[in-house]
Amino acid sequence: MDKVLVQFLAVAEEGSISGAATSLLVTQPTLTFNLKKLEQTLGVALFERSSRGVTLTRYGETLYEHVSIMRRLYDNALDSIERQRLQIEDGLSIGSGYSWWTLFLKEIVLEHGKRHPNAPVNVTLGNTLRCMDQLLAGDISLFIGHRIDDLVQGVRADFLMLGMIRDGFFVREAHPLLEAARTLQEVSKYPSTLAFPPEARQQRLLLEPEHGDRGRRQPEYVGRAFTSNSLDACLQYVSATDAVLRHTNLMAPTFSTKGLRMVSMLPGEQPQSRPVGIYVLPERRIDKRVSELIALIQARAAPILDIDAG
Repeated sequence: MDKVLVQFLAVAEEGSISGAATSLLVTQPTLTFNLKKLEQTLGVALFERSSRGVTLTRYGETLYEHVSIMRRLYDNALDSIERQRLQIEDGLSIGSGYSWWTLFLKEIVLEHGKRHPNAPVNVTLGNTLRCMDQLLAGDISLFIGHRIDDLVQGVRADFLMLGMIRDGFFVREAHPLLEAARTLQEVSKYPSTLAFPPEARQQRLLLEPEHGDRGRRQPEYVGRAFTSNSLDACLQYVSATDAVLRHTNLMAPTFSTKGLRMVSMLPGEQPQSRPVGIYVLPERRIDKRVSELIALIQARAAPILDIDAG
């Protein structure tokens, strides 16, 4: 891929000339010269510069969107060529939340492994922003997760809805919240925990507060008293404290085997239901292997997510 476009992407993603220069192992003057030359060639300003760094103009956002697609296609082409050269069988590369891995994706992966024992498999488990980051980078073909309502406009990913789900609140046995049906206000008085918290660099994928609707912010983006990139660590913390874990209510049977119980909520006090589905890049949907994988996930998820989420 063109060197100047690679440098443009690095500056856009780092948010600074100095950061991009460090990551690319080039000098700042060289990078500045090349960016100005690119702007002169296009006849538009690509960046707005300030003491805090650089941000994309609307022209820059348009170029970033298209060059990002070029980078993914280029990287995928190189990967396909290398696989052909080494005669490696194509594998799976999927992202998922822990719940969907447990409920149906694990079974799909195991069956794939039996059919294609020599094919590599990569599964990323994490929050939707981490998976989106990897999807845009070309590290995974698709991922399963909640719909992200406040993505920046430059993100071009298709969302194929699988169903509507509702979260539940999980606590240790003999927890005070289990004594009666509760309100959201009563639950919020206890410390909470979150598995797979979003990383700071992933926030660039979301609209700024003044552009987005704070009321629509998804619950996993809210701070917690205890967070970990390990669900097991969160379950252990909740089991040993009065903390509350908010997680998909479909996981109640699984969590019960680990000693956690779901809090009963009063009518009208349950968390709102949210769409869950498959995120995939438009250009990847024409890939026969990807389209077949999407159809398989839809078939396996249908009976599990066909619930009355209210």
